[in-house]
Amino acid sequence: MADLTLRRYCPADADAVWDLHERALRDAGGYDEAFAHRDADLRTIQREYLDAGGEFLVGHCDGALVAMGAFQPHEDDSDAIVVRRMRVDPAHQRRGYGTRVLNELEARARKRGFDRAELDTGTAQTAAMAFYEQHGYECVGEEYIEPADMTLVFYEKNL
Repeated sequence: MADLTLRRYCPADADAVWDLHERALRDAGGYDEAFAHRDADLRTIQREYLDAGGEFLVGHCDGALVAMGAFQPHEDDSDAIVVRRMRVDPAHQRRGYGTRVLNELEARARKRGFDRAELDTGTAQTAAMAFYEQHGYECVGEEYIEPADMTLVFYEKNL
């Protein structure tokens, strides 16, 4: 098994990022074509993440993009980030790649002076919920989203 190489997103990654996003969400039962418009940030990563003071990491293994994750500065709390777009290719899960991405995102956030992370995920994504809880994130609330017929779970962690 080849090791995962992490680096910052570059524009040449755009199509592979979108493909990984769809593949991972479909596998987890969390992809809904009707809500694909909510994924517009993945078409403007440079502006939405990097130019906004955030981070977007991609992980490659054997030349293929197999993991990714990002954070944005929190809109209402200058000390916090919002972790987003954590994905690992279904064929490469259970190898520690998600942990590598999350740990690196948190380290980069700490280095920039952030001291807290927030994120959310759907209750249908039980593996994601377990992953975040195993990495020290605590559930701080839930919200039912009627148009999507789903419940979001909100997590926080002190960095």
